[in-house]
Amino acid sequence: MKNTYFLKDNLIAHRGYHDIKNGIPENSIAAFKKAIRYNYIIELDVHLTKDNKIVVFHDSNLKRMCDVDKIIEDCTYDELLKYNLLDTKYKIPLLDEVLKLIDGKVGLLIETKNSSNNTKLEQLLSEKLDNYKGDFAIQSFYPLSILWFKKNKKDYIRGILSSDFKKHKDMSNLRKNILKCLVFDIFLKSDFIAYDIKALPNSYVKSKRKNKIILGWTIRNKKDYDMASKYCDNLICENMDKYKN
Repeated sequence: MKNTYFLKDNLIAHRGYHDIKNGIPENSIAAFKKAIRYNYIIELDVHLTKDNKIVVFHDSNLKRMCDVDKIIEDCTYDELLKYNLLDTKYKIPLLDEVLKLIDGKVGLLIETKNSSNNTKLEQLLSEKLDNYKGDFAIQSFYPLSILWFKKNKKDYIRGILSSDFKKHKDMSNLRKNILKCLVFDIFLKSDFIAYDIKALPNSYVKSKRKNKIILGWTIRNKKDYDMASKYCDNLICENMDKYKN
């Protein structure tokens, strides 16, 4: 039986326990070290570089975090090493570095950033996770990514990321409705749902909570924390000092 219970062990630090005011950028080694220190579950994002290296980074473009207008998948890892995260000394880390650091000390929630039909990211990621000894789960907005894990890694804990997608002006209403209603879960048979707290409460998530863990994202203040706690089993948070440990 899958051990999904680790997803409720403690709060989940969104992109690590980052605090840029104190020089700790998101998805950095420093942010992950601080999350481990406080025993928080770590949420992070993975992309595949041009030379097939798995790196930990959220955006598809480097502009916001590195002030360079480039797509991360178009860069080699050596090229990424030229850039720092915001105005700090930290670089975009390899997943290998992060796995070595965490080493099972806390749970790990990995979001795959892959909107293509190419499943190379999923294949290479699974090769690394097959040798990882700690608790981990996979989540994604992209059904094909989760479907790959369902077909090829049945023992992996996998979850669907969803929202009402109101901010996505380029997305059709039909697609928004299909995604927000979690229709794909009929086929994906996820182990948990990670849902945008701005779209809570709703009947879709309520019905799923009867049989699976519900995670809420992203909590940034105490008001949202108190609200989302009513509808979710655990919360993906930033500004960790605002909540009780």
